[in-house]
Amino acid sequence: MSYRLSMLVERLGGQLFGDADIEVSGIAPLDTADASHITFLSNSKLRSAAAQTKASALILSPVDHDELQHAYGGARIVTNNPYAYFARVAQLFVEQSRIVPEPGVHPTASVHPEAQVDPAATIGPHVTIDAGARIAAGVVIDAGSFVGRNAVVGEGTHFHANVSFHAGCRIGRNGIVHSGAVIGADGFGFAKENGAWVKIPQTGGVNIGDDVEIGANTSIDRGALSDTVIEDGVKLDNQIQIGHNCHIGAHTAMAGCVGVAGSAKIGKYCTFGGAAMVLGHLTIVDNVHVSSGSMVSRSILEPGQYTGFYPLAKNADWEKTAAIVRNLGTMREKIRELEKTIKTLTKDK
Repeated sequence: MSYRLSMLVERLGGQLFGDADIEVSGIAPLDTADASHITFLSNSKLRSAAAQTKASALILSPVDHDELQHAYGGARIVTNNPYAYFARVAQLFVEQSRIVPEPGVHPTASVHPEAQVDPAATIGPHVTIDAGARIAAGVVIDAGSFVGRNAVVGEGTHFHANVSFHAGCRIGRNGIVHSGAVIGADGFGFAKENGAWVKIPQTGGVNIGDDVEIGANTSIDRGALSDTVIEDGVKLDNQIQIGHNCHIGAHTAMAGCVGVAGSAKIGKYCTFGGAAMVLGHLTIVDNVHVSSGSMVSRSILEPGQYTGFYPLAKNADWEKTAAIVRNLGTMREKIRELEKTIKTLTKDK
């Protein structure tokens, strides 16, 4: 199925320049698009590529439109956020090809008699649903997944294959949980006694809001006493670790391999680049943006961009820098002694 540009603008907004009857059957990058495609420009550094694209239509910002209106000959949809507009267009095309699963419980699934599964839910092969679990309408649980005792899965949420959603955990409406994710495993809680570790029972749950996406092989630990909380709209990439009793504010996004230690409280609308780390029991306010690879070792109480690593350098240069850093303590003491000597000499004069 294809879309006329007029239909796209009618549904998604934007200002159309050019032939409204052009039909596009897909969306593609600037360099590979052909006449059947619509493409987008979200980075002004790629204007030259946009000018040469073979796509029939281009999504772009007002500033880029002014710069390219003579260089690019196709139709243009002008919008303040081309990247978000591209995402909406891509959703329309994906929706066309989406196979809607048939509601019902697969014969190989194991559903406890005391579980509640809405007739409009889809339960795939070899799924296990424990006693007291509640599965709402429109939920899709793919093959091999597990839903624990008294867990709650909200309307329209999709568990991909082999998700583990443990006892007492809750997720709201329209969530997406990708394969291998483990929600509600025990948090890392131990007390030391006579040189040995005594396990602290993890009796809290995980409470996840609406419209949350959780990536493949990501782990969210259950709370020790109170719940671990993931608020509405949070987006977690693959292989992320969220420790017990953490609280992640609404619409915060984390890239792959981020690690958040237990009891950290992170505000709303924050972003974390890949492999960023947050130590436990810290507070991070709303609208904080942490660069990839950074270590957050203290609370952040003011919004802004934070970075905590040395820039990449040749190994020999890095070794020289490391040697200097190791000697900073000695150098500081020498400087203090020199300052004292200078002060004494000045006083004598």
